[in-house]
Amino acid sequence: MLSFHSASARVINTKRGVTECMEIALGDSYSDCDLIILHASIGHNFQELIQQAKEMAPKAKILAASCCGVVGREGVSESMKDIALMAVKGKEFAVAHVDAIFGHNSYEKTLEIAQSLKQQSPDINMIYFLASGIDIADDLCIKAFESVFGPEVTIFGATSSDNMKGFISFQAVDDKVFEHGAYAVGFSDPTLTIDTQATHGFVAVGEPLVVTKSNGHIIEEFNGKPAWQEYTKRLGLPETATCGDSIPVGALGEKLSPELAKEYGNNHILRVVTKHDGNNMYYATQCPIGTELWLTKRDEELIFSEMDRMVKVMNERANGKTPVAVFHADCLARGRFLFDRIIKEELVSKMQNPFYVDGNCPPWLGMYGFGEFARLGGKNEYHNYTTALYVIYR
Repeated sequence: MLSFHSASARVINTKRGVTECMEIALGDSYSDCDLIILHASIGHNFQELIQQAKEMAPKAKILAASCCGVVGREGVSESMKDIALMAVKGKEFAVAHVDAIFGHNSYEKTLEIAQSLKQQSPDINMIYFLASGIDIADDLCIKAFESVFGPEVTIFGATSSDNMKGFISFQAVDDKVFEHGAYAVGFSDPTLTIDTQATHGFVAVGEPLVVTKSNGHIIEEFNGKPAWQEYTKRLGLPETATCGDSIPVGALGEKLSPELAKEYGNNHILRVVTKHDGNNMYYATQCPIGTELWLTKRDEELIFSEMDRMVKVMNERANGKTPVAVFHADCLARGRFLFDRIIKEELVSKMQNPFYVDGNCPPWLGMYGFGEFARLGGKNEYHNYTTALYVIYR
């Protein structure tokens, strides 16, 4: 039976930061840990990160990813020196990974992961997935997992990020650090269930951009004009702008059906652009010709009200069950880049307090990344610009 333990720290020295997290989460029993998942800001040395974890827990599988800040039981921090950890004790899990995953091979690479997990443990009922946040077709990743495990398996997790530049992100498995890797943990403890949901709180404005030329997840033209040129023009940015310039203000919305919009609390699901090559824009999912995409703006009142609604609905669905761990993925554009510290901490408090058990926050591992996986309309879905919560119950 799996048990979960978490901690977070803001420490400049990478090895000291890992040590602090391990000792806080596990006390003197850190060497008996079976799985360690680390999130760290881009200022840390990832080779040192995983080496220190391996030294302290030599029997454990070590996984890590870069992010733009962390959220743990201790609260939220968005500096260049953050580390957060979720440690797991128990054997009911499997781990698989790949390197060199990109948009054009997202299905094939994720299929490798899914098949490996299935071979290790056919009883997997939930999958934690972490992939590179730059140049990847996330809908194809979902499709690959479901081709092996079926649509009933819940996929949760995130895509790794840097400090909102869209330049590089890291993933690590055991002793190797990747720049375009992906890993997954398949949990098979039959006593555990998971509930997931996401919310953003942005509203669509103006007339849509219409995709008139695309290649898979790469948008080449909007309205018959070069995509990046048209996109930055609509944003009021120069063509020389970077993805880092566009991310805070450039969320693109795809219209949802009335049924999904009611559940989501919003008429649109959002997408982020984390890479462009000349005028070609790398979208987070496949984007066929004819797709209409709206520019959006944040609505702070809606962000807070929808957060309250989401956690209320999740608690109602729990029907009295006690959370044993919470994984959490948050868009970096909802952090300090769009909110000052007071508002940001209030938002995190609103998402955590409803899940407290006897006055204490359950083990919690959150990150600010480039995207989030959570169910919508009873199906696995990929999101951007959301807060996504993954609550595990026993």
